[in-house]
Amino acid sequence: MNPIPDSARPAIRHGFRLQWEAPQNAHVLLYPEGMVRLNASAGEILRRCDGAHSVAEIVADLERVFGRSGLSGDVIAFVSLAQQRDWLELAP
Repeated sequence: MNPIPDSARPAIRHGFRLQWEAPQNAHVLLYPEGMVRLNASAGEILRRCDGAHSVAEIVADLERVFGRSGLSGDVIAFVSLAQQRDWLELAP
């Protein structure tokens, strides 16, 4: 699989819905066959995958919000995994 370019604009795939589940104290990704409980990092990344923001913009926002740098590799790895699992689609 090709690496995810910084310019790609990830969006949650049709048929999936991201929402906060207070009883689980976590974001979950709902789909017709079930649900995936996300850890905090995955939830923060997927919340920003709206198809309007590029991977680079998502990384910059996360680094700003959490006061960290060097998150690009982790974000790209998660976006790649989410794409492989068909949770995300990428617009160029």
